[in-house]
Amino acid sequence: MTRLSFNPFAALAAASVLAMAAGSPAVAQTSAPAEPAAASSAAQADERSLAVEGGAIRYFVHGDPASGKTPVLVLHGAFMSSDAMKPLTDLITDRPLIVVDQRGHARTGDLPGPITYEALADDAAAVLADAGVAKADVFGYSMGAGAALQLALRHPERVDHLVVASVSFNEEGNLPGFAQMMEGITPEVFAGSAMEREFRRLAPDPAAFASVVNKIKVMDAGQDWSTERIAAMTAPTFIIIGDHDIVRPEHAVELYRLRGGGDPARASQPFLTEAPPARLAILPGSSHIDVFGDPALLAAMILPFLDDETRPVPPAFF
Repeated sequence: MTRLSFNPFAALAAASVLAMAAGSPAVAQTSAPAEPAAASSAAQADERSLAVEGGAIRYFVHGDPASGKTPVLVLHGAFMSSDAMKPLTDLITDRPLIVVDQRGHARTGDLPGPITYEALADDAAAVLADAGVAKADVFGYSMGAGAALQLALRHPERVDHLVVASVSFNEEGNLPGFAQMMEGITPEVFAGSAMEREFRRLAPDPAAFASVVNKIKVMDAGQDWSTERIAAMTAPTFIIIGDHDIVRPEHAVELYRLRGGGDPARASQPFLTEAPPARLAILPGSSHIDVFGDPALLAAMILPFLDDETRPVPPAFF
């Protein structure tokens, strides 16, 4: 019998680039302790179900979407779940949250047809409508960032602020060889992994894991989203990657410029007097997975962006 070997880069690729399930040691070690209010919010989450062809999209509402505060829609990465986003969502306690188990994942499970970024975006728009939310701030990570970007392209009326962590908008945006690695992914790569265990724990059909792997491995094939449409988006955009991400730094800068970043007139100001249309963070010493490894840092960057805050003026300068 031939013994299958574990290929770490292949596993990373197959996770589209996050192979981190809820409760993994990496999450447990880096997550900041939740404040009591956050724990209370998580405990009171309202689990809801949106009927779609062949099944249902499951999602959780934290807080009151009708409170007058803009809700945050949270979209997880490949082979993750709403549970896996808790290290971040437990730190966001001052506004409503809507956290989705996306198609092919967790409680939603495998659904008929392929998993595409466009389908994920349409699911997200339908979830917002089902929750009675006209417009939300949107945070997406990895696969979820692709879904978030497509949500802003396909349903711009639904997106207030857009945060995309580790996203590419075409195949050239990823490291050389990434597409070829994806082609070689098989379900057996994940045998005994946390990702497989998490899927089997939560999915309506635990045996569908192989089907989901084979759908996710082809998601990025031929990806080439219109730069003109991206440039025309209206939502303020925050791009986050790691300096050792699968997404190339040059690509993140290109996305940043498409969204209005790097304007010479704005950059020539001694300090920003109003929120810019685009922000960029390249996290030092961070791989694709490490981008989600410090949720407290993410929250500290994301929340001021959502509130259109600018940096404080250094007192020594004025």
